[in-house]
Amino acid sequence: MSRLATASGDALSEGGALASQLDAFVPRPAQLRLTAAIAEAFDQRDVLLAEAGTGTGKTYAYLVPALLSGLKTIISTGTRALQDQLYHRDLPRVRAALGVGHSSALLKGRANYLCRYRLQQARGEPRFSSPEQVAQFQRILAWSGRTRFGDMAELDALPEDSPLYPMVTSTVDNCLGTECPFWDDCFVVQARQRAQAADVVVVNHHLLLADLALKQEGFGEILPGAQAFVIDEAHQLPELAANFFGEGFGMRPWQELARDCLAESRSVAGAQAALQAPAAALEQGLRDLRIAMDGLPPRGTQWRALAVPQVRDGFDAAMAALVTLRDGLAGVREASAGLDACHARAQEAVSRLSRWLGDDAPLPDFDVDPEQVPAPAEVLWYELTPRGFRCQRTPMDVSGPLREHRQRSMAAWVFTSATLTVDGHFDHIAQRLGLDDPVTLLQASPFDWARQALCYLPTDLPDPGARGFGTALIRALTPVLAASDGRAFLLFASHRALREAAEALRDAPWPLFVQGEAPRATLLQRFRESGNGVLLGSASFREGVDVVGDALSVVVIDKLPFAAPDDPVFEARLDAIRRDGGNPFRDEQLPQAVIALKQGVGRLIRSETDRGVLVLCDPRLLSRGYGRIFLDSLPPFRRTRALDDVRAFFAPQWPADAASGPAVAAAAPAAAAAPAADDFPTSLF
Repeated sequence: MSRLATASGDALSEGGALASQLDAFVPRPAQLRLTAAIAEAFDQRDVLLAEAGTGTGKTYAYLVPALLSGLKTIISTGTRALQDQLYHRDLPRVRAALGVGHSSALLKGRANYLCRYRLQQARGEPRFSSPEQVAQFQRILAWSGRTRFGDMAELDALPEDSPLYPMVTSTVDNCLGTECPFWDDCFVVQARQRAQAADVVVVNHHLLLADLALKQEGFGEILPGAQAFVIDEAHQLPELAANFFGEGFGMRPWQELARDCLAESRSVAGAQAALQAPAAALEQGLRDLRIAMDGLPPRGTQWRALAVPQVRDGFDAAMAALVTLRDGLAGVREASAGLDACHARAQEAVSRLSRWLGDDAPLPDFDVDPEQVPAPAEVLWYELTPRGFRCQRTPMDVSGPLREHRQRSMAAWVFTSATLTVDGHFDHIAQRLGLDDPVTLLQASPFDWARQALCYLPTDLPDPGARGFGTALIRALTPVLAASDGRAFLLFASHRALREAAEALRDAPWPLFVQGEAPRATLLQRFRESGNGVLLGSASFREGVDVVGDALSVVVIDKLPFAAPDDPVFEARLDAIRRDGGNPFRDEQLPQAVIALKQGVGRLIRSETDRGVLVLCDPRLLSRGYGRIFLDSLPPFRRTRALDDVRAFFAPQWPADAASGPAVAAAAPAAAAAPAADDFPTSLF
């Protein structure tokens, strides 16, 4: 064992630095094994792929070797919220306990920082649509005079979806760079400088991938010097990487381009007259295009969209408007840095739209058997939003570029998450991350699942695709919710199913908290405080719902989370697997669904004192052979099909330390080989 592994283990062991300095810290064998593996990866500049079940304490397991190693370390988290928690809470605690003086920095993408130049521009803009927006802008102005770091997350009162964000923050496209009059006081530049000088830098996956994909979000100056990378929530990386290694454009950025042109032109004589008509034509063309796209499915491939004549005409009109605006800007671009930046943005917009439309692509050879044509390297697709659209070029496989960047770094790489394996194997995620022969470690959750949890599969539920499934689901759940007195999180595979369930439960005696009816953070806070509420969410709530204690005592999953068949990227990936002789269901659909299910299940037990019931409502878990793979990938729950066991679990007289109930005593232990799904009895397993 290396010196770093020994020192890290000592710090996390009984009587070590963390146990003596941090209240409520408890040494955990699984955490010690994980930190030893991470320390060895740091020491050998190796690649480690580690699944650490909920409760392992993986954050401390990687922070300790990161701080003791002396290596310049980049830690990347799945979300900005986790990034803030790691930097502001976990990192200072561990650093103080270890007594090390290593410096650290928090770095986000430029869109998270106030842009003084755009704030100044917005002060003269009559673009506020309500008194509430005016009040919010005044709060931003007041805050801008006292903030040290310019991090928009400091503005608690500003909603995450506020339209003011793009007005007062910059993007790669609209940043003026060294031509900006506020360059010396730029919050983004200052954040980069702090990160360059720091020993440990905390980023999020979006920023990390933007830099790897050379999008220059502000991380490029630091990346070459990093000696170790820790990728937390690593299961998210392949999907996110696909977006960053491609390119896209959308309605809102082009609307902002048109408005920025007019804002910049006000200070240049003659520019406004030259740009007003082209900018207005672009805005009108975008609105007309969005109307033409109304008849399309919410997501689809490029060729499906362009097969509709009105949509093709709309894109052609948008292209013509962009070209006219670009040419108009060419005549005034030298008058100001702002107009020069707008010209560059218009030129890039023309290029991206041309590539997406495929104007320079060769015509297909219709005499060739489609099955003999190699799968395309990328997918061109669109997505509609209520008031806009987004178009994207997404690579089919990101394992190559991820491997290339990792090898070029010559650094240690640690990929960790609570959900990386499928039936105990890392093959699927390793292939998607481009890891050829990684060191692997699987640490199961240390929670006492036999005592703390119960898995209930209701009887008499129809196939999820059958008519009446939603009604039967509510009928099966009502007695469960009565037994638990609410305190439940219901996770649905679709927004439609969520809405139907919310309507069916409106008269229930528990407070309902429904995704979409309030901001996510607000919903979660109200749910925690209610004590007996019922939270309803869809796929986006599968991660990030972290409610410790009795407020969340039931997790319900309505269907196995197979990816939506209308996802154009997923559809193309399946087709590519089929062309290569693989099995799309076995090689892609099933592994992805297993990992997604594990994420949802992970919401139930969050601490050693939590107790709860998992309700899996999809009868395919028992009726189909693949159901066993899902069940074998979950923690070692006691399992039952008897509603009385659920009632007994929540009954006051139920012994807290009971290892099994009467109907689950015959359940196979976790280590035993599970029988095939068809072998489970209908009343007991």
